[in-house]
Parts: sequence; C-alpha cells; structure tokens
Amino acid sequence: MATDRRIVPAGRRLPMVLAASTGACLAVALAAVWAGGGTAAGVPGIEDAGALTTWGLPTARAVSDAAAVATVGALLLVVVLLPGGRALSAVQLRYLLWAACASAVWTAASAVTLVFTLSDLFAQPVSAVLSPAIVADFVSTDAQGRAYALSAAAAGTIATMCVGVGTARWARLALLLAVVGLLPPAFTGHSSAAGNHDAAVTSLALHLVGVAVWVGGLVFVLVVAARREDSAVDAARRFSPLAGWSLLAVAASGIVNAAVRLPSLTDVFSSRYGAMILVKTVALAGLGGIGLWHRRRTLPALLDGRRRAFVRLAAGELLLMAAAMGLAVGLSRTPAPGVDGASLSSSEELLGFPMPPPLGDFPWTPLFTQWHFDPLFAFGTAAAALLYLAGVRKLRGRGDSWPVGRTVAWLMGLAVAVIATMSGLGVYGKVLFSVHMGQHMILAMTVPLLLVLGAPATLALRALPAVPKGEPDGPREMLLKLLHSRYVKVISHPVVASVLFIFSAFAVYYTSLFETLMRSHLGHMFMLVHFLAVGLLFFWVIIGIDPGPRRPPYLGKLFVIVLTMPFHSWFSISLMSSTALIGEGWWSMLDRPWVEYPMDDQYNAGAIAWATGDIPVLITTIVLAVQWIRSDGREARRVDRQIDRGGAGDPLAAYNAYLAGLRARDHRPAPAVPTPHGAHPPTTTTGPADTAPREES
Repeated sequence: MATDRRIVPAGRRLPMVLAASTGACLAVALAAVWAGGGTAAGVPGIEDAGALTTWGLPTARAVSDAAAVATVGALLLVVVLLPGGRALSAVQLRYLLWAACASAVWTAASAVTLVFTLSDLFAQPVSAVLSPAIVADFVSTDAQGRAYALSAAAAGTIATMCVGVGTARWARLALLLAVVGLLPPAFTGHSSAAGNHDAAVTSLALHLVGVAVWVGGLVFVLVVAARREDSAVDAARRFSPLAGWSLLAVAASGIVNAAVRLPSLTDVFSSRYGAMILVKTVALAGLGGIGLWHRRRTLPALLDGRRRAFVRLAAGELLLMAAAMGLAVGLSRTPAPGVDGASLSSSEELLGFPMPPPLGDFPWTPLFTQWHFDPLFAFGTAAAALLYLAGVRKLRGRGDSWPVGRTVAWLMGLAVAVIATMSGLGVYGKVLFSVHMGQHMILAMTVPLLLVLGAPATLALRALPAVPKGEPDGPREMLLKLLHSRYVKVISHPVVASVLFIFSAFAVYYTSLFETLMRSHLGHMFMLVHFLAVGLLFFWVIIGIDPGPRRPPYLGKLFVIVLTMPFHSWFSISLMSSTALIGEGWWSMLDRPWVEYPMDDQYNAGAIAWATGDIPVLITTIVLAVQWIRSDGREARRVDRQIDRGGAGDPLAAYNAYLAGLRARDHRPAPAVPTPHGAHPPTTTTGPADTAPREES
C-alpha cells in the first residue's frame, strides 16, 4: 500500500486544527447569543445577573458540549472504530486516556454551567448564588439543576472509569454512559417549555446523540489519520456508514424541533430564531456535501494510502461542524417565536398537547382522528422498515429467496406500532387508563407477535457480509456474538422471559412507578419501550425464527404458554376488582371534566386487558402448532433422504445395527487365560453326559 510522506506536517498541525475548531465554536456561540438577543435583560425591574453570567453561560455551555462530543468520539473510536478483542490494545488504551481527559473537562464545564444557570434564572450575580446550600437546593428542586448535575456526575464517572479500564466490556459501558449523560439537558430549556414538548424533547435528544456521534467520530478519525496510525483505514471505513446515519438523524430531528418552535413558515424569515435556523440548515447542507465528497473521492484515496486529501477535507469539515455547534448554543439562548410555556394550560403542560375531546359512544371516532407525531417511534419504525427492505433487496439481488410472509409480518408489526403510539391510542393513552391499557396490550402482545415472525436477525445474518478471517469483527460477527452471549442466554431462558413478561406489569401498575413514569415524557416513553421489549423477548422465545442460544422443545414452549395464561387473567381480574385508583395523582392533575367515574375507567382497563390478551395467546398457540408440524415434517423428509442415500441416519436401521453389534460382542471368543506351570486347565462338568472340558468364554 502506498503512503504519502507529506502527511507528517498535517500531523504536526493537528493541535492547531483542534484549537481552531474549539475557538470557532466559542466565537460563533458568542456571536449568535449577541445577534439573537440573548444578552438583553429578561424582565424590566429585575436586577440583571451581570456580564459574567451573560457571556460566561454560553461559553461554559460551548465548552461543555465540545468536551462531551470529544468524550463520545474517543470512546466510539475505542469501542467501535478501532479493531480489538476483549482486552484493549495499546492504541485503544492511549485513546481511552483522551476520553478521560475530555470527560474531566466535561465535568468541570457542566458544574460551571450549573452555577451560571442558577445565576441566570435568579437574575443574581455568581457571587450571590455561589453557596453550597443554594446550589444543593437548586439541584434538588429544579429540573435544569438536576440535568446539569446528572451530566456532571456521568462525566465524572467516565473520567474515573477510563483511567483503570482495560477491557472492551467496560469501555462499552463508558460509551453508553457518555451517550446517556448527553440527554438530561435536552429535557429542560426551550423544548420542554413549549407546546408539543414531547416531540420537541425527543427530537432534541436524537439531535444531540446524532451530533455527538458524527462530530466526535470525525474528530478522532481525523486524529488517527493525521497521526498515521495503522488502523486509520479501518476506522474511516467503519465510520462512513455511522456518519451517514448520523447526518440523517440530525437533519430529521432538526426539522421536527424547528417545526415545534416555529408556529408558521413565515417565522423562518421574520424572526431571529428563524434566521439562525436557516444558517444552520445551510451549514448542514454543506456538511452533507462534504460527506458525499468524502465517500466518492477522499475515502477511496485513503484506502489506497493517500491520506493528505482526506485529512485536509476532514479538517475543514470539523471547522464547519464547530461553527454549527456554536450556532446551536446561540439558539438555546435566543427567544423563539413559538408558543410560550406561560400561555399553556395546566393539562397541556403535562401532556404536551391540548386536552382531546371526549370519546363519546361507540365507535369512538376520536381514536381515529386524533393523531400526534412522536419522533422516537416515527423515526425508529421508519429506520427499521428501510433496513429490512434493504436486506430483502440485497438477498434477491444476488438470487436468494426470502419468504414474502416474513416481510409482510414485519411491516405489519411496524404499522401497528405506529398506530398504537401516534394515533388516538397514543393521545388518549395519557388521558384514559382504559385506552392506555389497550395501548399496552398492543405493544406487548400484538406488535411483538408480528415482528418476531419477520425474523430480522436471520435476514441480517444472510444479508450482511462476512468479514474475512483475521479481520476485525463486522456487524454480522457482532450480531452472532450477541445472539450467543451469556446475557442473551440468561434472559432468553423461558422462565426468565415469562417472569419479565408477566410480573413487569404488576411491578409497574401496583407500585408508584406508573404515576412516576406518567409525569414525564421520558418516563412514559421508557414504559412503552419496556412493554415492547419484554413482549419481543417472550414471543421470540416461544415462536421466534431467529437463532438463539437456547431453543426449548415445542412441548416446553406450549407448557410456558399454558402457565402464562392464568397469570395474565389474574392481572386482568385484579384490575377489575381493585378498589384503589391506580395512578390517582396523575389523573387528578389532568383537567378531565368528561370523566365522571375514574374507577369505571379502571374497570374497563381490566376488561380490555382480559379480552385483548386471549386473542394473541390463541394466535401464538396456533402458530406454535404449525411450526411443530412443519418441524416434524422436515425431520421426516430428512430421514427419508438419508434412507434413500443408503440407510444412513435411519433410526430403525441404526437400532438394528446396535443390536447386531451387541450380539457379535457376546459371541466373540474371550482372550486365553494363562495356565500356571504344572497345573491342568480347569474343567467343568454339568452331568454324566458332559465330561469334556468346555471352552472358556
């Protein structure tokens, strides 16, 4: 492979490029704060927090965001982009120290941002609020205080872990913690205060994760390439698809967030917030063009050993990304022309959308007319459908077949998931316990039943290319390791899967967990995803087609289904006969004048759980019986083929051969026993007619 000797100066200029990117982020952030009016006093007559807070808060946020992105990028390089095994290599350990340094800066910047935020909210100088008691009270009582405290705690934990981590498992845990540490600030601020805040905060969280993976990964791919690491080619090749998906996530989530914050299209051209959105859109389009140029020109050159063009273009891309991040910081300080949180009703603040009208009598028309966009399930189901169809297309492109029924089952499962989360079921699921229970049953029983019949893991294993021997593990190898890992082996045990499927409902509804989760959009999303996950696990164990570490016999699967039915009925009957209102605190906060008797609604919830639970169980039993019959038929055809080829594998022939072997062994002469010197061989007589010596046996 040819090498480019001129890359050495680029490697020496790498610190200058990183410093210039950080400076660009800070400069654009401060300029955006000034241009967007973020420096103006909030309310006349209230003392200003001072110039230190005015300019220090966006600076601290910019440094915090940059350090968080660097932490995610360094850990992404160690865990995903660089080749390695269970034990981290020397190169991976070196970049793990980079992650430790970046997370230490992230910790300090988050703590400083917390103090500046406290000063800004109370319009007091930093010196007046810099007290342990005041800061502790802010962290314990305010959402923004808790958010920055959680981010600082996550970053501090990562900084401590990265110093002593030596295995890939702990490095993966640090990467997961870094991604989680990005999210708390997304659920506070502008997005959480606006109408439709559930879509706003979900899209913002997706936006932050996409930016962190994209920018952080690019930074460290650039570092590896500029330092002439041997693994630069592998890192760039692995990062290319991640960058494409990150660009798609950033663009889609940005559109959703802008649509929430801007009430009309004219506000894009008539407000400062809209002008910044336009500038950020232009920057994103430029980054997309650079990524396309990378894929067509510089990445093939890098694979051939010519790194100079890749490093130069990546450095320019990094500067543009830094400017876009600074613009995002300025946007967070710019007043948006959208609906202010103060003008929202109490129910709209809790739900994220206006209180829907009453359902009325059958046929409950609002369930089909009230739709609400949810970015998590919209983007998730769209990505799942596109990836599945791409896999089917790849198989058919090379001449392989894939059952149409599996594709139909997968797409139907995704469509039902969309209906359960974004139609009137998703809207009224936050308002009526009965509708919420119907949503629960669909996500936990109907959607998983369809999705597992789609066999997505089998499709992925057939469509993904196998990595040549000696090369680092690819997506296919990682999927195989996951399917046969110890963790999957434990949770896929029929007893474990059944306990999670049945008793998680008791744990959610018969404790205070249900009310706690309903009070926040993040908690509500977690609850829905949990129901879907435990349903997928249970039905994958019972009727799943995909490979796994343990496949119980069909009789055992049927026994598991028979055992789960009484527990499900017990749960439904307990809801109908309960005299205590589940989630009473949540329902009492909602202004529902058309709900006269909440206990009747809870009784209906139990009836829905009972009625809708038996149908999927019946369908599952039928599917299991069909699979059992087909399995026996395949085994019979296999035995017939072996018999036709000469009898090999025929159970009856094998048993006859076994008996013949035993008979031959019984009639085989035994070895002679040596006779002592001078002694006569032993003789045995059984009667007068048998006087000759008998042969030893």
